[in-house]
Amino acid sequence: MELGLKGKVAIVAASSQGIGRAAAEAFAAEGCRVAMCARNERTLALAADRIRKQHSAEVFDRTLDVTDAAAVRQFVEAVVTKFGAADICVTNAGGPPAKGFLAASVEDWHKAVEASFMSTVHFAREVIPHMQRRRWGRIITITSITTKQPVADLVLSNAVRGAVVGLVKSLANEFGKDGILVNNVGPGFTATDRLKELAKSRSTASGTSEREIFDSWAAEAPLRRLGEPREVADTIVWLASDRASYVTGQTVLVDGGMYKGL
Repeated sequence: MELGLKGKVAIVAASSQGIGRAAAEAFAAEGCRVAMCARNERTLALAADRIRKQHSAEVFDRTLDVTDAAAVRQFVEAVVTKFGAADICVTNAGGPPAKGFLAASVEDWHKAVEASFMSTVHFAREVIPHMQRRRWGRIITITSITTKQPVADLVLSNAVRGAVVGLVKSLANEFGKDGILVNNVGPGFTATDRLKELAKSRSTASGTSEREIFDSWAAEAPLRRLGEPREVADTIVWLASDRASYVTGQTVLVDGGMYKGL
């Protein structure tokens, strides 16, 4: 299926591993020029080099913290200078730590807001003017099933990611007239390092083995398995494509049917 993405410029934040890296790989496979960023220089460099070799893709990578507004601004400026555009922007950040409410400090709350919410604000502020000039753009946020259904031990994510959904709806309403589509992808339990962290936390608290915890998560989904990063990435790429040209302001869950609401 032709997705109409060849030659587009795709920025993918926090893309050195997990779903972010899978998304960067998927855009490269579609012929996009890809801009990647993450905090860990070595991990990012390895991921970017792999994508260059595997897909013969043009890849720009820079080490930065997505909570640093100035660094995000400089990164987007560098991407536009190098590639001439910022057509697609996938916002992403490492999830807040697994904690209950009383165990979470005020500092934890501030960090969660900065990483999960303000990072999206920073990227949106920088890419929207470039998208407006071209009358075409896609902003896709990566959050979690927690935007629809709270998950135990993830109170920080449960609370803060809902704000991202409000931002997505607001941006979709305000900038649809400019040809900019804004959507959110909410993964369910997906086989990433983040999920391993949550399994370890629950294992310590309950005395249950991590293997049993993973099995219980898989059993919660009608598909009876965990998701793979590439499956979330495929949804992200579809939302960025011409095949989703009348979809905006939405949260698309990639959760194997785990969310039971209507």
